[in-house]
Amino acid sequence: MDGWFWSSAIVAFVGLIGLLLYLIISHFMPLYLKLGVAPKGSFGWPLVGETLSFLSPHASNTLGSFLQDHCNRYGKVFKSHLFCSPTVVSCDQELNNFILQNEEKLFQCSYPKPIHGILGTSSMLVVVGDTHKRLRSLALTLVSTTKSKPEYLNDIERIAIQIMDAWKDKKEVIFCEEARKARARISSTVKAIVEERRSKGENSAGNKKSDFLEILLSANSLSEDERVSFVLDSLLGGYETTSLLMALAVLFLGQSPAALQQLRSEHESIRNVKGKEEYLNWDDYKKMEFTQHVINEALRCGNIVKFVHRKALKDVRFKDYSIPCGWKVLPVFSAVHLDTSLHGSVLDFHPWRWENQSQSTCKIFTPFGGGPRFCPGSELAKVETAFFLHHLVLNFRWTTEGVDQPMAYPYVEFHRGMPLKVDRLG
Repeated sequence: MDGWFWSSAIVAFVGLIGLLLYLIISHFMPLYLKLGVAPKGSFGWPLVGETLSFLSPHASNTLGSFLQDHCNRYGKVFKSHLFCSPTVVSCDQELNNFILQNEEKLFQCSYPKPIHGILGTSSMLVVVGDTHKRLRSLALTLVSTTKSKPEYLNDIERIAIQIMDAWKDKKEVIFCEEARKARARISSTVKAIVEERRSKGENSAGNKKSDFLEILLSANSLSEDERVSFVLDSLLGGYETTSLLMALAVLFLGQSPAALQQLRSEHESIRNVKGKEEYLNWDDYKKMEFTQHVINEALRCGNIVKFVHRKALKDVRFKDYSIPCGWKVLPVFSAVHLDTSLHGSVLDFHPWRWENQSQSTCKIFTPFGGGPRFCPGSELAKVETAFFLHHLVLNFRWTTEGVDQPMAYPYVEFHRGMPLKVDRLG
């Protein structure tokens, strides 16, 4: 009985503390706001708030029931309690852009601690301030020196060809697994190169600081942990998310015969000029205009990155809203991509919507983020996807096997790996 009594007492005490915290947050915190009116909303349950509902899986080309319900009840900007913090959720294009453009001024990257444990404290995704500037500057240097190099372009094309050559005797492939073969191959290649350079000396006179590892090893401003995290970030951003982009493009093209036919015609014209045996180059990539529209539309519909984590560095006033210092702020990109007031026929895969777009498009289309934290590898992802699509549409026809929607968990996944029935052309 004594044990039961003390267990009950502890549970009651914890519950009381949780209730008091909830009352403080939900009733007294709004009194703190001096700059204006807090967004409408609800803090939900004590302690856990509305986090579980917010993270409930849903099709990635929809808002999901949580956002849909809250936007209907409170508007595109509302308050909640998410990830153990009072939070302002923004499904508004103007506020999202305001948040992204005021990085390190009014807002700062603020991912939950478990993310730091998974990615490492030196990951570019979670670091802030000068550390993020140093890592991002290195990433931009690597991208600018790599993206148009024939060696790099030839490598990604060879990998695409090798993957599709393995399909010749198959009637069905699990596409998401196939799209990730590149990661294993490149990981083993990088390991072999590192070992070779260690045996020869990393900074031998013959080395020219022109490739990924040489530039990374010569960056004296980075610690060893930062170098390791940089490589891991590159693998995650360069291959996990790119493979998802490829899968989304293949899925949506399979559902849009008109878009697939125009894409195939574009790549047939490129091949007719070059011939079958010659490798693609940067000039060929720049000619793939409709391919770019397809990639953009796959990103808009699929929403690989649903939202990002920020926190207010000071009390912020935006229009009629106030965001208190220390509150978490979640700009939801998918909500803007699926906003019917910004995109016509929002649920349709329609690559032609991206024709003749102006510079203002970047404000309503943020698959790679924006502001000082805009993804430095965005162009590489597009190049790899474009070259993969080139060989796919010229050599195969395919149909999706059954219904396998991309689901936001919030990270996008295909439950069955997106099985495809494939037939080689010609």
